[in-house]
Amino acid sequence: MTRSKGPATPSDRDPRHLFDLSLYVAGSTSRSLRTIQSVKRAFEEHAQGRYNLRVVDIHRQPAMAVANQIVAVPTLVCSQPKPTRCFVGHALSAADVLRKLRIIPLQEQYA
Repeated sequence: MTRSKGPATPSDRDPRHLFDLSLYVAGSTSRSLRTIQSVKRAFEEHAQGRYNLRVVDIHRQPAMAVANQIVAVPTLVCSQPKPTRCFVGHALSAADVLRKLRIIPLQEQYA
């Protein structure tokens, strides 16, 4: 007997099209909150339904930062699709991250 599946969940989707992201920040500072909003906005606009974002506050979860060898914040880690890529610092814009992950074309402008 086979069961029919319901709607596709993120884990059912083609893994080449699903981005697994961890954003490491330090506390709830205005700078951290702006970074979180920027990443969320960019991925919602260009990869809606194709990403999982985990926000890790290194003050509350220092063991995760140590285990994942995070030495600076903010750090955005994209562990899927492989290879794992890390983006460090406030100077890296959301557009740069989207381009490097090939979500938007390299020449496309992002406001």
